[in-house]
Amino acid sequence: MRRLLVTGGAGFIGSNFVRYWIKQHPEDRVVNLDVLTYAGNLENLADVAAAPGYQFVRGDIADRLSVKQLMEDEQIDTVVNFAAESHVDRSILGPEAFITTNIIGTFSLLEAAREVWADFNGTQRFLHVSTDEVYGSLAQDEPAFDEQHAYAPNSPYSASKASSDHLVRAYHHTYGMPVLTTNCSNNYGPYQFPEKLIPLTILNALEGKPIPVYGDGKNIRDWLYVDDHCSGIETVLRGGAPGRVYNIGGINEWRNIDIVNLICERLDELKPGAASYKAQITYVTDRPGHDQRYAIDAGRMQTELGWSPQHDFQSGIERTIQWYLGHLDWCDRVRSGEYRDYYVQQYGEPVKS
Repeated sequence: MRRLLVTGGAGFIGSNFVRYWIKQHPEDRVVNLDVLTYAGNLENLADVAAAPGYQFVRGDIADRLSVKQLMEDEQIDTVVNFAAESHVDRSILGPEAFITTNIIGTFSLLEAAREVWADFNGTQRFLHVSTDEVYGSLAQDEPAFDEQHAYAPNSPYSASKASSDHLVRAYHHTYGMPVLTTNCSNNYGPYQFPEKLIPLTILNALEGKPIPVYGDGKNIRDWLYVDDHCSGIETVLRGGAPGRVYNIGGINEWRNIDIVNLICERLDELKPGAASYKAQITYVTDRPGHDQRYAIDAGRMQTELGWSPQHDFQSGIERTIQWYLGHLDWCDRVRSGEYRDYYVQQYGEPVKS
């Protein structure tokens, strides 16, 4: 039996991981710590909210004393840190929140764990979830990022994540903390906040709105279905060597414009309109400092831990499109902010923006 503290567990990837872990390991204790920003949604976990061993706690990872007390009270032996500001566009418009959460928050979490785990006994794990964006941008013909690739972050978001990665590494080398770091490629799947490319494309298409594509749409990303990411994290927790970095990739490189076209073609079949949804594609001014290409070399995951993704992009995007079509009410509540009423109903107090 493990006793997990999952930070940021009400967000997109975090909520999928909480649900995954509870279903795979019902005997474990799972404490979900989330401050509930705009992207944290407890509706995402309504189906497991009453599961034995599950507990939600509203709190900020930057509040070290509260985190320390929670870890002591719950006898936490495993931390999985998803808590982060993660949208590049938002980091360009307002970087301060990214510094606060991604750097100071990670530092506070590390300090709390170091104090609670005064003696590392071989059972503890601190897994820090990071991103491929810390490695910078690749040219078309360059090999994919492996774990030895130099850091070269190009946005306030990726710079803040790179900083947190370095802190995690330092706590292993300085204090012997049993840390693990995973750098993942672009995630997609159910419950993703609709500001990201795939859900934004689906919803804008259905609503007859322009489908925005940055620049020429030829930027390339490696796409990882969120369930595969969850299984990869479990694999690292169970078999990863403390202090080691593991790149979790979908091995699915796609140009943004090709993804948008694929979604439009599938929606033309599922929800046909008077004209193809492709007519709504609108090219917009490119994002400042937009990285050209990301790609993950997941060789270490495959050779050392025996993990590989189970979804190719075609199967994953089909599942994702079908999920959004079946959850348009969830999308409406998320975009309007009504999903926050769920917290009030459950816990009887208002949620601050």
